[in-house]
Amino acid sequence: MKMLVVEDDFNSRKMLQNMLHHYGECDVAVNGKEAVRAVKTAWNEKRPYKIVFLDIMLPEMDGQEVLKKLRELEEEKGVGGSDCMKIIMTTALDDKQNIMEAFRHQCEGYLVKPLTGEKLQQQLEELELI
Repeated sequence: MKMLVVEDDFNSRKMLQNMLHHYGECDVAVNGKEAVRAVKTAWNEKRPYKIVFLDIMLPEMDGQEVLKKLRELEEEKGVGGSDCMKIIMTTALDDKQNIMEAFRHQCEGYLVKPLTGEKLQQQLEELELI
């Protein structure tokens, strides 16, 4: 399974990569703009991401904006239904406003940091990815 971790904090990014490496290929992006470029590149290479782990507090373009942009890009490409990327927000923000906004823009999951292997595994199982 091809995954993208979008996280600006080195330690959080490294920890998430370590928890995910045995599920498949795991690329990283350190800001929102880089995440959008990575997704476009993956589509152009005909190797799209199956899942994106997306932090909300990012430089250059925050995670909520990235989520909206990725869903717009899928719509433009005619990608829908089960072919859409699964997007899980991974953030320290657990306020109702951020949670509701993320689900309104069609994220599939919302995990509040600190993340654990159990939380990640449970989310992947719920999305039927493992």
